[in-house]
Amino acid sequence: MSSARDDFIDILKNNQQSVTKARLSVFEALLGQEPLDMHTLVARVPKTDRASVYRAVELFERLDIVQRLHTGWKYKLELTDKFTAHHHHLTCINCGRTIPMNEAELERVIEDLAKAHHFRPTAHQIELQGYCHRCSAVS
Repeated sequence: MSSARDDFIDILKNNQQSVTKARLSVFEALLGQEPLDMHTLVARVPKTDRASVYRAVELFERLDIVQRLHTGWKYKLELTDKFTAHHHHLTCINCGRTIPMNEAELERVIEDLAKAHHFRPTAHQIELQGYCHRCSAVS
C-alpha cells in the first residue's frame, strides 16, 4: 500500500511537475490536519517563503490535490479525497472552527437525489454554517 506522500509525488511526476522541498513542505503541512487558512499554512512552513506557498497551493488546486472550503468571503484549504476519507464540514461563523463530519446517511441521500434527477455527480461538498457548542454556550 502506498503512502499519501508517495501518491502526492506520483501526481506531480505524472503531470510533469518537479518534486521540490517547498511543495513537499506544503503538502506535509496539510496532511492529517483540519482545514487551514493561508495565514496558518504559511506559518506551518516557516522555511518556505510566502510566494512559494501560494504557488504550491495554486498548482495543488489545478492538480486536484487540495480543495478550498469557502467560509463566507474567506476560505480554508484541505487535501482532497485522494488523500483523506471523504467528508463534509460544520463551520462556526463565530470562531471559524471547522468540524469534519462523515455521515453515511447523508451520502445515501446525495446518491438518491442524483439518481432521481438522472444526474451523474463527479464531486460534492457540503458545509453547514452555524455555531459550535463553545460559541453557542456563550450567547
